Amino acid sequence: MSVNLQTPIDYLKGVGPNRADLLRKELGIHTYQDLINLFPNRYIDRTQYYKINQLQRNNADVQVIGKITSFKEVAQKRGKRLVATFQDDTGTMELVWFRGQKWIKDSLKLNKTYVAFGKTNWFSSKFNMAHPELELLEDHEKNMRSAMQPVYPSTEKLNNKGITNRVINKIMQQLFIETKGRFTETLSDNLRSELKLINKQSALFNVHFPKNQELLSRAQFRLKFEELFYIQLQLIIKNLIHKSKIKGFPFNQVGTYFNSFFKNHLPFELTNAQKRVLKEIRADLGSNAQMNRLLQGDVGSGKTIVAFMSMLMALDNDFQACLMAPTEILSVQHYNGLLEWCNELNISIEILTGSTKTSKRKIIHESLENGELQILIGTHALLEDKVKFKNLGLAIIDEQHRFGVKQRSKLWKKNALPPHVLVMTATPIPRTLAMSVYGDLDISIIDELPPGRKAIKTVHRYDKNRLKVFKFIRDEIDKGRQIYIVYPLIKENEKMDYKDLMDGYESISRDFPMPKYQTSIVHGKMKPADKDYEMQRFIKGETQIMVATTVIEVGVNVPNASVMIIESAERFGLSQLHQLRGRVGRGAEQSYCILMTSHKLSANSKTRLETMVRTNDGFEIAEVDLRLRGPGDIMGTQQSGVLNLKIADIIKDNDILQLARHHAKSVLKIDPSLALPENQVFLNTYKQLSKFKNIWNYIS
Repeated sequence: MSVNLQTPIDYLKGVGPNRADLLRKELGIHTYQDLINLFPNRYIDRTQYYKINQLQRNNADVQVIGKITSFKEVAQKRGKRLVATFQDDTGTMELVWFRGQKWIKDSLKLNKTYVAFGKTNWFSSKFNMAHPELELLEDHEKNMRSAMQPVYPSTEKLNNKGITNRVINKIMQQLFIETKGRFTETLSDNLRSELKLINKQSALFNVHFPKNQELLSRAQFRLKFEELFYIQLQLIIKNLIHKSKIKGFPFNQVGTYFNSFFKNHLPFELTNAQKRVLKEIRADLGSNAQMNRLLQGDVGSGKTIVAFMSMLMALDNDFQACLMAPTEILSVQHYNGLLEWCNELNISIEILTGSTKTSKRKIIHESLENGELQILIGTHALLEDKVKFKNLGLAIIDEQHRFGVKQRSKLWKKNALPPHVLVMTATPIPRTLAMSVYGDLDISIIDELPPGRKAIKTVHRYDKNRLKVFKFIRDEIDKGRQIYIVYPLIKENEKMDYKDLMDGYESISRDFPMPKYQTSIVHGKMKPADKDYEMQRFIKGETQIMVATTVIEVGVNVPNASVMIIESAERFGLSQLHQLRGRVGRGAEQSYCILMTSHKLSANSKTRLETMVRTNDGFEIAEVDLRLRGPGDIMGTQQSGVLNLKIADIIKDNDILQLARHHAKSVLKIDPSLALPENQVFLNTYKQLSKFKNIWNYIS
C-alpha cells in the first residue's frame, strides 16, 4: 500500500500542526507531494572533518568533532549571548548563540562527543561558530546521511522558529521512510533507455540524499528533463487541440484588395523575412483551423505592413478586421499610418479609443454592425460589450504582453466562430522563453530590417562629457534634425524623478534658448490634451527637442528625429533601453543613441550598457536581459505563472529544454492522443498534471 502524496503535511511524523502551519506560509508546502518537490539550492561536502588547528580564516562551512567543556553567558548591548568552549585534541574554539540560549543550554550535554557544523569566524584571536548545527557523534553515524549535504530553501522566520536546514533534512528522511521511497514512474521505458535516464525513485532519492557528484548530476538531469518535457507536452497538446477543435473561417481567395495593394501601392519592396511571414499567415488563414500566431519583429522591421496585408486577405473574403493597441498614442499612429493606404484602396477605416466622442461612437457601432465599416483600430475600448461586429474575421493585437489573457478572450467572443488571431510584439522574446511560454502559439519572426535603414550608432557617455554632447546636439539641429531627451520615471521615486525632469528641462532651455531653439516637454502629470499638443508640435517639426519621460517608449514615429539621449541610463532595464532607442532611426539619415550615466555603476548596469553599445539585435539583447532578470520579470505576472518551475531553470537548462521539446514533439507526432500502450505512462501523468495544474503535483 503506497502512501498518498496528497496527504496534508501535518500528518508526517515530526511535523505537527505548528510546524505545518509555518511550512505552508513560508514555503508553500501543503502536502507530502510539495515536500518531495522542495529541491535543495546547493550541496555541501560533508565527507570531510577538520581539526581545530586546521581551520582557515575563510568563512567556510566546516565540520569539527569535539566536546563542549563549559558554558558562559556574556552580556552585550541588547541581552546576552551564550558561549560554549568546544575542544578537540588540537585546540579550542567557541560556539556562540545569540537567541534560544535557555533551551540550547538545557539540551546540550557537557563532555559528550559532538559534530559541530557551521561557518567559522575569527574573532579575538580564536575561531568561533555562531548557531552551529550540533549532533551527537553516535547519532551522526547512524543517520541516513549523504556525503553531499543538501541545503534547502529557507526563510528568516523558519530559522527563528527552529526549523533549520537540519530539521528539514530530518523530515525529508521521515518522508522517504513512510513512502519507502516508492514513487510512480512518469516517463516511458523507451524514452528512459534512449536518453539513459535513471528511474524516478533513484532520481528523487539522489537529489535529496546524493551519495556522490555523479549520481547527483544524473538525478538533477532526469528531474529537469521530466519537468520541461511535461510543460512542452502540455503546450503542444494545447496547440493540437486548438487546431482540431477551434475551426476558423477559411479565407479561400486572395482577391482584389490584396493584389491591387501589392501591385500598385506597396511603398517599398518587401524583405525576404516579410514575404516568408506573409506566406505563413496565408497558409494559416487558408486552412480550416483558427490562426493563433505570434509575430515577432524588432522596432522598425515592418510588422505593420504585414498586419495590413493580412487584413486585406480578410477583406477579400468579405470579413472585417480589427487592430487593438495598448495606448491611445499607438492606436492613433496605427490609424494614421493605415488611413492613407485605405483611402487609396477605398476601404472604410475608423478609430475607437477612450476619448472618442459619444456621437462618433454611435456611428462607429452602427456601421460596424451593418458591415459598412471594414477595419477598426482602437485601444481596450474595442473590448466593450457595445462593440459588435457583423463578421470579424481577423483580430490583430499589438504589444501583446500589455494585455491579459481575459482581455484577449473577450475579442474571441465578438463572433460565433472566433476570428483568426495575429499577436504582434516589438519586444523580442528570447527563443527559450518563447518555447516555454508561447509554445502553444505558432511563431513567425521578421529578422531583417528594410533596405536603406542605417543601423543606429550607440555610445555611452558619463555626465562629465555633457558639454560635448550638447555641442553634438547643436550640430544635429543645424542639419535640420530633431532630438529626444528621455528621463527615467520610476513609481517609487516619482517626486525625485519629476524634479530631475524639470531640472533637466530648465538646463536644456538655458543651453538651447528661444527663439533659436524650441523645446517640447511631455510627462505623466500633464493632461492628455496638453500632452497631445506637445507631441503634435514635435511631430510637425515646430520644436527641435522633446524632453520626456518614458511616455514615448512605444510607437511614436518621427522619421526626422535622429538622436535619442537617455539620461540616467543605468536606471532603465535592457528591453526598455532597446525600445527607446527604436524611436530614432526611422528615416534615411544616420541616427544616434547616447546613454548618459554617472560614474557609479553596478556590474549589471555595466553589462546592460555594454550590450546596448555592442549590438542592435533585439533577440541578443533579450537573451542578455533574460540572464540578468530571470523569466518572471520579463513575462510579467500574467505569463510567468506558466513557468512555476521547481528544479529546471530555462536559462541554464536551455539545452535540456530543447531536448524535452524535441522528444515531446516526436511522441505526439506518432501518437497525438497518447493511445499506444507504451505511451500510457505519459497519458496518466498528463491527466494527473492537468488535474492539479501545477507541473510538479502529478506523481500519484
